Amino acid sequence: MFSKSKINDPSAKPTEGSDAPAKSAPTSSSTSGSPAPKPEFAASAPRPKAPPSLLSTDLTVTGNMKSTGDIQVEGNVEGDIHAHLLTVGETAVIKGEIVADDVVVNGRVIGRVRGLKVRLTSTARVEGDIIHKTIAIESGAHFEGSVQRQDDPLNTGKGKGVAQQPAPAETPKA
Repeated sequence: MFSKSKINDPSAKPTEGSDAPAKSAPTSSSTSGSPAPKPEFAASAPRPKAPPSLLSTDLTVTGNMKSTGDIQVEGNVEGDIHAHLLTVGETAVIKGEIVADDVVVNGRVIGRVRGLKVRLTSTARVEGDIIHKTIAIESGAHFEGSVQRQDDPLNTGKGKGVAQQPAPAETPKA
């Protein structure tokens, strides 16, 4: 006559004779018109994913952009973009470097593209190098540049240049 404990199971209802604390009392307050209190575990629930930041067709941005979320560009950007997912719309023109986990190009990019997954659709126009882990190029896409596969394409290599430069000479103490 042993049964699995359902104390930690939020969907389980206490059965008669069980030692689980009765949580049916708060539901009786629903008849008074006030909502039932939220369970304690709701605060630790994952937040819903935020919608992408959208740069509309009538917007021109001059300068660099950085986001940990998603960006959808329909306008013009003159500068570098760092994001989780970058979608370049059909009307968009980006002049600068793109660094993102996922890059989908429907419009025009003039500059280097770095991404774990890079996809050029049939309307894409890219003038620059692509450094990727995986790439997909649809028929009809226009691409001028080189393609290089790397295991870590998001590493911009800035640390390598510093390591290759000789250290400055110390000035002797007088």
